[in-house]
Amino acid sequence: MKQKHMRLITLLVCVAALILPVTGRASFTQTNGEVRAPYLTTPPEVVEQMLKVAKVTRDDVVYDLGCGDGRIVIAAAKKYGARGVCVEIDPARIKEARENAQKAGVADRLEFIEQDLFETDLSRATVVTLFLMKSLNLRLRPKLLRELKPGARVVSHAFDMGDWKPSKEVEVNRGGTWGKVYYWIIPARGSGQL
Repeated sequence: MKQKHMRLITLLVCVAALILPVTGRASFTQTNGEVRAPYLTTPPEVVEQMLKVAKVTRDDVVYDLGCGDGRIVIAAAKKYGARGVCVEIDPARIKEARENAQKAGVADRLEFIEQDLFETDLSRATVVTLFLMKSLNLRLRPKLLRELKPGARVVSHAFDMGDWKPSKEVEVNRGGTWGKVYYWIIPARGSGQL
């Protein structure tokens, strides 16, 4: 019994160590009575690294799936001149993202879609950014491979995509703790690169 208790404590400490240093802020979204993944904000240094690793330019259309307060697409528009699409199921987060884009002066370069990310057409995206749980990344992977054009880039904060090996992994210091950014390039159809 003591060993089971210690495993539970270790698990809880690991979860807290992952979530709290990353953001200091967490909440859960509830839709139609179903509790969804927690909403966690991406630290500014991670946002910067995600956009840098993806080599975002003014020619890109950056989709942030589960965009929260819009910080990634806002940074992409403000720093690189990219266009952005903020996809979020929570109406409160969409409202916040719109307000933040207005304050940043980039609202004209961004689009806001209040929708489940699994129902969103991703075919216009040249870059997709994610900060989703690994289980969601794995469910999303076939959609990314099916809808994104070859050469499109996918960047994930903290969570990988199982056996789809990233082209690059970058360690990022998030206010004293280290995390990872994963980067993939959508392969040509039928290339067998996955």
